Amino acid sequence: MDRPFIHGDFLLQYDDARRLYHEHAAALPIVDYHCHLPPEPIAADARFETITEAWLYGDHYKWRAMRANGVDERFCTGDASDWEKFQKWAETVPCCLRNPLYHWTHLELARYFGVTELLDGASARPIYERCNAELAQPENSCRGLIRRANVVLVCTTDDPLSELEAHRRLAEDASFPVRVLPTWRPDRAMAVDDPAAFNEWVDRLAELTGMDIGDFETFLAALERRHQFFHENGCRLSDHGLEEPYAADYTAGEVAAAFARVRGGQTLDAAARRKLKSAMLYEFGRMDHARDWGQQFHFGALRNVNSRMMARLGRDAGFDTIGDFDHARPLARLLDRLEREDRLARTVLYNLNPADNYLFAAMIGNFQDGRTPGKIQFGSAWWFLDQHDGIELQLEALSQCGLLSRFIGMLTDSRSFLSYPRHEYFRRILCNMLGRDMERGLIPRDDALVGRLIRDVCYHNVVAWLGLDGQALAAADQGGPNWSA
Repeated sequence: MDRPFIHGDFLLQYDDARRLYHEHAAALPIVDYHCHLPPEPIAADARFETITEAWLYGDHYKWRAMRANGVDERFCTGDASDWEKFQKWAETVPCCLRNPLYHWTHLELARYFGVTELLDGASARPIYERCNAELAQPENSCRGLIRRANVVLVCTTDDPLSELEAHRRLAEDASFPVRVLPTWRPDRAMAVDDPAAFNEWVDRLAELTGMDIGDFETFLAALERRHQFFHENGCRLSDHGLEEPYAADYTAGEVAAAFARVRGGQTLDAAARRKLKSAMLYEFGRMDHARDWGQQFHFGALRNVNSRMMARLGRDAGFDTIGDFDHARPLARLLDRLEREDRLARTVLYNLNPADNYLFAAMIGNFQDGRTPGKIQFGSAWWFLDQHDGIELQLEALSQCGLLSRFIGMLTDSRSFLSYPRHEYFRRILCNMLGRDMERGLIPRDDALVGRLIRDVCYHNVVAWLGLDGQALAAADQGGPNWSA
């Protein structure tokens, strides 16, 4: 009898790779240090009524594939029933061969629901009913889905105006051992391209802090107050989603004048916007360093390129793409500006254009400090690159230009509670790459040496890099995932 598509040695093409994965990677806990899971459903231990709600409601990866397959928008983001949406997705899945969605879909079906048959239009109904029945089981609440994957830490992505109420409830709930920490994501504080939206956000900041924000210094003071509030509630990471590094030269007077103009509702020219954003990014870096946080920069996404669909559906609906921005000089200036003042925090740099892999992998070597192992990181393959080839290419560039052994590894970057098999996906690809190198004689067939690298990349490095108490995290470690198949 043929084995199922998802089986114990999936993606592991060499004997050495199989041994490395099963002995060193498979059972390790997960630190998901960057994701977009909403914290409230975790705090409430919410449940999903259907697999469509869990899988399709906010997944722009699947929406893009469905649109490309000729599926009407009604079945993506519209008013079709949950069954109708699932049926259209199931009909699309066979067309996704060689797209990572094909692998992720079947990994998630197998791991969470024990479904090992292929999803297509014909199998859609029984799989839909089986998944819905499984989601009704006690172990498949939002918290249960996290626990089943052996996750010990989740870092959400949070606006500085968030009151972090869900995080505080979770911190006080001894029944849920997984730590759920906020991440400071101040993108809206830098969104001066749209004065109306920016000022609405600043007005809310003023109300929240009780400060009259009429100038740049008061604006920074209000943000500093929120930064401290996040710190008091467990935050130890920032994240910035930027088209490019902002590192223009500026004077205090230029920044003050630009802020006053935008606060007055005026549209800034490109030069003024760049100076103001450069000042903000520097100040955020200063705050992060002062509180010993790590900072993350996601560079290179060209957002909302389909204006008609942007007007219809809003942001994060599947209409962003890879940009070709100039990164080398401004990124070097940004990091150097902080480094020469001894204010460069631990940093992760993510690129979206694969043409920049070696640029980023080489850049991090310029700012390591000789004290903190892996202080500056070339981040895990992101978004359009978070697939088999993209992961291998990122690992290859990092290995050739830096130290793979100090890499802090994988994250989900996902809005889905079913996405944790992506950590398994990464681990299998990593072990297959190292097993292939063993087979070719490129690295020693020394399981102690290579196994330690795998364990460090998949778990131990990120715990140390974040400055976390490994013993405290171990309270949530179940010794391995609790999968259905």
